[in-house]
Amino acid sequence: MAKYSGKAFDVEIFSRLMSFAKRYKLYFFIAASSTILLALFSILTPYILINTVDDYILTKDKQGLLDYTLLMLGVLMVEVILQFTFIYFANWVGQHIIRDIRAKIFRHILAFKMTYFDNNSVGKLVTRVVSDIETIAAFFSNGVFTIVSDILKMVAVTIIMFILNWKLACITLAILPILIYATKRFQVAIKATFQEVRDQVANLNSFVQERVTGMKIVQLFNREKVEYDNFLEINEKHKAAHVKTIWYYSVFFPIAEILSSIGIGLIVWFGGGQAIQNSGITVGMIMGFISYAQMLFRPLRQIADKFNQLQMGIVAGERVFGVLDTDSFISREGTTVAENVRGDIKFNNVRFSYIEGEEVLKGISFSAKKGETIALVGATGAGKSTIISLMNRFYEIDSGEITVDGVSIDDFTVESLRNQIAIVLQDVFLFSDTIYNNITLKDESITLDEVKKAAKKIGIHDFIMSLPNDYNYNVKERGVMLSSGQRQLISFLRAYVSNPSILILDEATSSVDAYAEQLIQQATDTITKGRTSIIIAHRLATIKKADTIIVMDKGQIVEKGTHTDLLAKESGYYKNLYEKQFQLEKAS
Repeated sequence: MAKYSGKAFDVEIFSRLMSFAKRYKLYFFIAASSTILLALFSILTPYILINTVDDYILTKDKQGLLDYTLLMLGVLMVEVILQFTFIYFANWVGQHIIRDIRAKIFRHILAFKMTYFDNNSVGKLVTRVVSDIETIAAFFSNGVFTIVSDILKMVAVTIIMFILNWKLACITLAILPILIYATKRFQVAIKATFQEVRDQVANLNSFVQERVTGMKIVQLFNREKVEYDNFLEINEKHKAAHVKTIWYYSVFFPIAEILSSIGIGLIVWFGGGQAIQNSGITVGMIMGFISYAQMLFRPLRQIADKFNQLQMGIVAGERVFGVLDTDSFISREGTTVAENVRGDIKFNNVRFSYIEGEEVLKGISFSAKKGETIALVGATGAGKSTIISLMNRFYEIDSGEITVDGVSIDDFTVESLRNQIAIVLQDVFLFSDTIYNNITLKDESITLDEVKKAAKKIGIHDFIMSLPNDYNYNVKERGVMLSSGQRQLISFLRAYVSNPSILILDEATSSVDAYAEQLIQQATDTITKGRTSIIIAHRLATIKKADTIIVMDKGQIVEKGTHTDLLAKESGYYKNLYEKQFQLEKAS
């Protein structure tokens, strides 16, 4: 993640955010133009007021008063139209830009290696993609354009005041340096609090997301009170961060209001005295300068608030660009497209570590020919699941080589390689969608008829048809409407319809009942037929037919052979595992 600059205004982040507006030059120009015109038209009303009071009200000229009143009304109507144009197009540009940024960051996240997700919480990533980017929208709609408009208005007001009367202008601007200084201090202080607020929002999102996802564990182990207390602590930090911003607002705005009132008081005191002495300052001019002073001081107070919107957008931009600037991609992606793959697999002295210096795989070597079934067995943590992750290039190996059909997997494009491999995981993930969409993953090339035909082949069509709305049955989030065995069967069908050259089954029969296991075994026999398959097995009875069984322990291969060969080894690792499991099953 990017480090915060600590500056009140970060030009680099500002420039990067503004670069997204290039695509919408016309609408940006319309918003900017309306902002400039709005600033110019806004100074006409007090000027008309000065002439109205001095030339028509004091002289009791009714016709002139009517004409100038209508002129003032016309100017106000133009201001209304410009205000509408500005608000609409500024927000239009902002919404289109955040759509583009959100699409860019999500595409970026989709390409990350698994290492990134291992080290970053889901809640914080959700904050980046949703909450932080919404803040960037305010950067354009309530930040950039509004500040430009206010600055232009202040410049125009200052110029016209000096044209009308330089003495009154100097009196009006006397308190301006103090107000600018207070605004500057406020801006610097408030940015640090905004950074803290965004951090606490991310922490809160992350905590809630994890606890809601793991609610079953929380309730099973009676952790409700503990987690509630933890939530109260995080919620308190979130509140404290917001209260800190409120404190700065509470101090700054009353100070700004007092200074503005002093400025207006000086105009009345000095201008009134000059008017009494007939020194060239009129009543209308005093009224006009009061109006101009308000137009000068109000934007300055608002600029502090709008600058906060700008700063919040920049803080959010820093965090979003922190993700966009993260280089967590497969570094050695090849150019060869994997197609018509036979399925010959070879691991040659493969070494791998999740954490540098702590090897998980220590020189693994094995091979599988087209159509063969390889089974991986061993204790938890032996490195079995790591092998599948490396096959799919979720991680990159430290040394050695993995080949498919004699070609290093580093030479294939990642997308084409993964298209040739299908995995049935132990922990099946289903989206909150229909069974049909969960099977095809919305691949329009796979028809419903093809899915039904495949379901019949592996023996689960009847089960799906027994559900309400059959293939259109919505399984809800993570497939909670189905049992673990049913979810497993859906994942088998998902793998089967993708027509892979290489199939990987990761503990596919663990944690299911006997009936589901029977269906899964039938599905396994069907989908592995004619395909190179790697099966990670918990129940050793399910891999008796494997062409080769590889026994792993602590990241190394300790035995290799068929089921019969391995059972024939006296005091063998596999034989010992098999006998212990057989005894446990017999006892149960």
